[in-house]
Amino acid sequence: MNRCPETFIPGDRPLGHKSTLRLLLNELSCATPWKRFHNMFAHMRPTIKDIAERAGVGLGTVSRVLNDNPRVSEMTRAKVMGAVRDLNYVPNLAARGLSMGKTQSIAVIAPFFTRSVFVERLHGIEETTSASGYDVVIYNVDAVEKRDRYFRTVPDPRRVDGVIVISLPPTATDVARFQRSSVPVVFVDVGNPLCQPFDRIVINDVEGGRMATQHLIDLGHRRIGYIGDVPQAGFNFTAGEDRFAGYREALAGSGIEIRPEYHLDGRFGREVARELAHRMLGLPERPTAIFASNDTQALGVLEAARDLGLDVPGDLSVVGYDDIEMTDFLGLTTVRQLLFESGRRSVDALLRRIEEPEREPLCDSLPVELIVRRTTAPPR
Repeated sequence: MNRCPETFIPGDRPLGHKSTLRLLLNELSCATPWKRFHNMFAHMRPTIKDIAERAGVGLGTVSRVLNDNPRVSEMTRAKVMGAVRDLNYVPNLAARGLSMGKTQSIAVIAPFFTRSVFVERLHGIEETTSASGYDVVIYNVDAVEKRDRYFRTVPDPRRVDGVIVISLPPTATDVARFQRSSVPVVFVDVGNPLCQPFDRIVINDVEGGRMATQHLIDLGHRRIGYIGDVPQAGFNFTAGEDRFAGYREALAGSGIEIRPEYHLDGRFGREVARELAHRMLGLPERPTAIFASNDTQALGVLEAARDLGLDVPGDLSVVGYDDIEMTDFLGLTTVRQLLFESGRRSVDALLRRIEEPEREPLCDSLPVELIVRRTTAPPR
């Protein structure tokens, strides 16, 4: 059976923010009747030749106006734009990009993109790219093999004009490959020193971890637990390690002993955190407060407290990290990182890099903020 060459295979395809529509149109375009209809419709669409005839100017003049070339008089520009409005002309961005050696597409390589933190970052990316006329193609990484393949194949000028990598530290081999490519790469939430030659949007997770723990110390807590997530094999995520470093820094700065039994790590997820919290809260001398390295795990801690009949915040104070959408409803004290803003700024940095490839690398550090709600209080 013949298949249209651009058709995506389910289960092994990147996702664009219009991917469903694109897939449908692509499948339809393989059918002869659709092609006939599409060709008929294409003849009805106004062209720059129609604009030139209506405005009484040459094709080159129309092209210069549409590309915002300054070497056109205001009177001529007004005539051409009047013809554009009269004919309801819509420029073909894909064709224009092709003529300029551009794809008008940006790739985003992100792990586990259904998790709340990645969804919010992607929202910022999509909103900014859509306003700038670019399409977004999302490559979801849920296995090390996919990360390696995407790092190897995606930064190709025939595929995309730029790449945004979220939370995935590169190897030295990856960095060398990125530097050889003509496609600019921006890293978001990657604390790897190897990324210094590239534009980066970073979050100070050490400060965030310190801030969360210091809040509990300031309330009078001395027995403070930490529940983190085990870095998934091969991915080398850095955020959890940095938040734990901030936790240790705050305890040490206040002369509080760091107790090994008050530190438990497990696989990312609410249920795992719930089990870990059960273990920690079952200790003969249980903690009076727990800092969870993300909001999802903090929800598991809250569930464990409810299971054990502990009052929050009377018997147990809980702090999360990220400030995902549901935390406001639950009244969870947490550390807010600017997820949407990090996505927006990554696109801004990438577009600037596309326009100015020789400029110095940018390191844009976003602040974190403690959001105090109803799950923290002085110990009884």
